[in-house]
Amino acid sequence: MTRTITPDRPAATPEAPPPDLGVRRRLRHWAAAPSYAWLTAGALTLFAVVELALVPGSAVTAFGVVVCTASLALRAAWPAVGFLTVGAALLSFATDGNMAYATVAGALIGCYTLGRHRVQHPAILVLAGSLAALTVNLVHIDRWARDGSPGLPALQGTDRFSLGLYAETLVLTVMVLGAVSTGDAVRAREETRRTRAAAQSRLLEMERRQAAEAERAAIARELHDMIAHSVSVIAVRAESATYTTPDLSPPARDAFQEIAGTARSSMAELRRLLGVLRAGDDTSPAPLTAPQPSLAGLDDLLGQHRAVGGAAELRISGERVPLPASWELSAYRIVQEALTNARRHAPGAHSVVELHYRTRLLTVRVSDDGPGPEPSGDTGRAGHGLVGMAERASLLGGALATGRGPAGGFLVEAELPW
Repeated sequence: MTRTITPDRPAATPEAPPPDLGVRRRLRHWAAAPSYAWLTAGALTLFAVVELALVPGSAVTAFGVVVCTASLALRAAWPAVGFLTVGAALLSFATDGNMAYATVAGALIGCYTLGRHRVQHPAILVLAGSLAALTVNLVHIDRWARDGSPGLPALQGTDRFSLGLYAETLVLTVMVLGAVSTGDAVRAREETRRTRAAAQSRLLEMERRQAAEAERAAIARELHDMIAHSVSVIAVRAESATYTTPDLSPPARDAFQEIAGTARSSMAELRRLLGVLRAGDDTSPAPLTAPQPSLAGLDDLLGQHRAVGGAAELRISGERVPLPASWELSAYRIVQEALTNARRHAPGAHSVVELHYRTRLLTVRVSDDGPGPEPSGDTGRAGHGLVGMAERASLLGGALATGRGPAGGFLVEAELPW
């Protein structure tokens, strides 16, 4: 049997294209790749070789420049190699007196690596860099005193304490401070991001757990109403049978009275159970007197959905059979929540509700032609609704699947065996 109710269908909402990753995010992903350290080190070493070919230096200078740039290839696996990088740069500068451009870049990257991975406290790194800079500066001052230097007069004994001669120390210290501080700031920002992400994950998990517990309590209250009605009918019928059937034998009359007493005891236990579920829940709704909904009310539910601007159709396939009350109620609630999500997250979208009756299995599918979940995998509809639907399906031994539909949009599919 197949029944289709199709209203005027609005124009489908075009599916939004996946957002393009920004340049900063691309660079961040590239910098995190294992090959990044090797590529940058290789490029800087090649630049250093060209620079040494154009401006030759001593063997010690060439060795320091090459070691400074080549050692950067190991900084991802061994961040402490930054000490070797900076040391080689200062060695080449101390022996030559002119710092090569490749050495400047290598030393800055080495200081950044030491601060980024916090090999030592930033204050210790800056202090060590300042002392190393001062040592190099003193080597240069001693050379100027012995050999002289273009633009500088011959240094006398007391001239070595002139502040102008220690400008190198100041410049190198500022460079070390800037690179180490930048690396430490990046590390702190990433740690903050990870901490925030972990806190958000814990919060979402707690909210899901609370939502699941609240939904279980709501399901228990609904089941209580249905079971209480059935048990009360048993008690009334068993009690009245002893009065409406005059030719009952004493054993049969006692059996009916025992059935009625057992039913009343069961009612009392159910009320106590419901009291435990509602304990501490000040927001619990008042007991409902209306009958619990079932799949027979789907036409009215879809009518309410259309009345607030939605569009929907109902498709039923297979031989429709009466289901237990719990299955009827759970299937109805799943459809109701799916339509509510469609109105909230895809207003104006066209929804299709499908019921497939098979042997001992009911499949409920609700799909729409809205924008669907985000390309990142986030459904965009996380909350109590999806948790509640999953709880209802699990309670009946079934399963619930949600996500992007085959033709786009959002799909909710539940399998409820009975």
